[in-house]
Amino acid sequence: MFDTMSDVMASLSFVDIFNVCVFVAFTCCYTYQLFYVFWVLTHRAPKAEAKRNHRYAVLVAARNESAVIADLIHSIQVQNYPTELIDVFVIADNCTDDTADVARDAGAIVFPRSNDKQVGKGYALDYGLKAIWDKYADNDYEAYFVFDADNVLDVNYFREMNKTFDGGAKASTSYRNSKNFASNWISAGYGVWFLREAKFLNQARLSLNTSCAVSGTGFFIAADVLERAGGWKWHLLTEDIEFSTDSIIHGTRIAYCPTAVLYDEQPITFRDSWNQRYRWAKGFYQVFAHYAGGLVKGIFANPRGYRFACYDMLMTIAPGMLLSVISITFNAIIIALASMGLMSTGVAVASSVSSIFFCLANYVLFMFVLGVLTTFVEWDSIRASTAVKIRSMFTFPVFMLTYIPIALVALVGKASWKPIKHSITVDVAEYSTSSAIPQRRD
Repeated sequence: MFDTMSDVMASLSFVDIFNVCVFVAFTCCYTYQLFYVFWVLTHRAPKAEAKRNHRYAVLVAARNESAVIADLIHSIQVQNYPTELIDVFVIADNCTDDTADVARDAGAIVFPRSNDKQVGKGYALDYGLKAIWDKYADNDYEAYFVFDADNVLDVNYFREMNKTFDGGAKASTSYRNSKNFASNWISAGYGVWFLREAKFLNQARLSLNTSCAVSGTGFFIAADVLERAGGWKWHLLTEDIEFSTDSIIHGTRIAYCPTAVLYDEQPITFRDSWNQRYRWAKGFYQVFAHYAGGLVKGIFANPRGYRFACYDMLMTIAPGMLLSVISITFNAIIIALASMGLMSTGVAVASSVSSIFFCLANYVLFMFVLGVLTTFVEWDSIRASTAVKIRSMFTFPVFMLTYIPIALVALVGKASWKPIKHSITVDVAEYSTSSAIPQRRD
């Protein structure tokens, strides 16, 4: 119990100081991303041209993806790029359906894999990569592309990515769009987030000549990078972010190609979305635990051009959401202690209530502004009706609010890879135009 005015003032001071420190820390760490937004709005992305065409292998780790994988393979086969320079390899990973047969009939080379001990995309990619080295070494692939089975590519995807590779990039990500933005508020939330990542993070990094980060799908890695690594050695829950972090620490710059467009299928049920984002949150915690020290060291010890890239990547994997969770949890504890009679001051409780409201209100407001800005800037790229686009501006903050309990539970819970069913098929020909809206075919 606090029985004196000095105790009251001390408790008030501690609560207020704590909340101010959290706010200042968050502001100092992430204000540079507002500069990214300003930079993108005032500068055009640099253009690239290729002097020659290169030879590529495509890796697709697929588990029970018979409904969608043919669309991906077909979208690769109709590229505005010499098809003889692209070979598609599908790792049919622990499949219980006919994914292998469908992929083979569509024109891919299939490697069936059965391993219930080493589960996850990273292990499947490593298996496929080493199978290629063993059986197709004479093909002399210069880089390896990684896609998910539910992806569909714009017809100019390889032509544009070839420009980036020909320019000397050792790894590069691409513009990630959604093929089912209009399904519901969940898919729209994903869609806005990935468009924001492409436009206001990776494009800014490209223009400022710092390193980008690969995220999920739609990227290439040069063959010599993978050969030096001895295969795909990144096996945490978010193997893509682990690869990005490891690359930046060791001085490998990841590029971005804003003109290479990939369409991704987003989850449409909250359960699938929770499972996926829970795994991502846990994976980010894992990467932070394993690589934060190397990034901190790199900020001071890496060559000058990579110091900021290390800082940027540290802020990407740092549990920034955790600052909000900590602030809300701390203030909730203060309120709970007061309600149980363990604190006698109502001033500190009022401060905690206002801090929780301030934290949540500012988070929602920031996400609303971010969603509106992203939607308007990328308006013509979003494959949805005007009404859906406007609605998504208001539902995006709600989608992002659901990250708070996910980040909190991921701190203490265990996570494992869980498959997400993909079923949305499209007419690949529609992806040669920007105005067509893909329709689901049953």
